[in-house]
Amino acid sequence: MALRHSFFALSLLALLAGCSALPTAHHGAALSDHCNIDNVQGALGQSASAKRIEQTLRQAKAQTLRVLAPGDAATLDYDLQRLNIYIDESETIVRLSCG
Repeated sequence: MALRHSFFALSLLALLAGCSALPTAHHGAALSDHCNIDNVQGALGQSASAKRIEQTLRQAKAQTLRVLAPGDAATLDYDLQRLNIYIDESETIVRLSCG
């Protein structure tokens, strides 16, 4: 019986530990490290050259990049550190998003 109560107590403790909140410092770091498309709106309508894409990635302060053309398949995962650049058939940047 004591073993059963100990197992229950440990299970409850593990469950509660999983629900605990992260310290405030981690939340602030996560928010400041994410992609920011407000900085790159000037890229809309521009040609998607390698130089323009690199510059846009740097200005957005994104960690990763995804360039999507019409008909391209894309994963549905959401990554706050990723810049998505949508181009049309003529390789003009038509949309920007983070995620």
